[in-house]
Amino acid sequence: MKIVISVDSFKGSLTSMEAGAAIRTGILRAQPDAEIVVKPLADGGEGTADALIEGLGGTRIDLTVTGPLGQPVRAHYGYLKNSNTAIIEMASAAGIMLVPDGRLDPLSATTCGVGELIKHAMEMGCRNFIIGIGGSATNDAGIGMLKALGYRFQDRDGHDAGDGAQALSWITAVDQSQAHPLLKNCSFRVACDVNNPLCGENGSTYVYGPQKGVTEEMKPKLDRAMAHFARVTADFTGKDWSNCAGAGAAGGLGFAFLSYLNAELTSGVELILDTIDLERDLKNSDIVVTGEGRLDRQTAMGKAPVGVAKRAKKYGTKVVAFAGSVTAEARSCNQAGIDAFFPTVHEITTLEEAMLPQNAAENLTFMAEQVFRLLRD
Repeated sequence: MKIVISVDSFKGSLTSMEAGAAIRTGILRAQPDAEIVVKPLADGGEGTADALIEGLGGTRIDLTVTGPLGQPVRAHYGYLKNSNTAIIEMASAAGIMLVPDGRLDPLSATTCGVGELIKHAMEMGCRNFIIGIGGSATNDAGIGMLKALGYRFQDRDGHDAGDGAQALSWITAVDQSQAHPLLKNCSFRVACDVNNPLCGENGSTYVYGPQKGVTEEMKPKLDRAMAHFARVTADFTGKDWSNCAGAGAAGGLGFAFLSYLNAELTSGVELILDTIDLERDLKNSDIVVTGEGRLDRQTAMGKAPVGVAKRAKKYGTKVVAFAGSVTAEARSCNQAGIDAFFPTVHEITTLEEAMLPQNAAENLTFMAEQVFRLLRD
């Protein structure tokens, strides 16, 4: 029997690969001769880089970059040498968690550090980029990132227009003469699970701005500044991406990727499943195992385990899921391709005890063994 395991992390307890290894141990107790493949799983958000580094044998590259408030911060990305691929989470350089309480500043917050990560990776030899853009502290439409890559945004006098969202309304021209020469050889795939355009009531400023410190009074002015920058960009590139689904992601960073870096915005789950080449192993598998820390209605609405299940169903493969906890609404996962799911906590315990890594791993192993005793040929 061939079994493919691809489980999302149990946040606060186990990484994706740790959870997969625990399940593998349980299966082998029940079926010592089973052929088992363990693949990493993530959704393009927090933890994606680490999951793929661990699961695909990549290298973690740590460096100091410019943080969202202009301060130095330690960030990292994953380097997959065999495919010249960099895996970057923008939040590690420009994330809201890097801003101290009470210090949110949507007018000056910058994505500069994201560009510095890309530049470093290009000079390491990376030509393929997988980038997650969730959790930003910025509303600068990506000009900080682009400036770090050599683009220049000028005011009417030909001077630098400045940084952050406060600079957008002053930009009248774009100069790409000093853009990094390696950019033309690079491809960018961006994990983006929101459909917001750049501007308007459904755009980045109105929808996501408040969590970054944008006040009601700021919204109209910043939205007009975004629209102004979009017009300048359209004049420069010859195409207007501002109404594209996802352009408003991460304070307009999606728009910058589309307009200046010829990026593809795609579902985070689908992007990761393509990256790990899951279907290669699904084609001749008998059972697929997936899961995450908590299975609920949101899982069925397109989270990583359901992404695995949908691909498995293309080949008629049975899908089993494990979770630390499940809700009554998790039944909707059955209609989404998961044939059966099992909570792993099998005795009365506290949440804190259940989430201890050793306990979480032992519970996964225990439940996997029992389920696969039932599934023996």
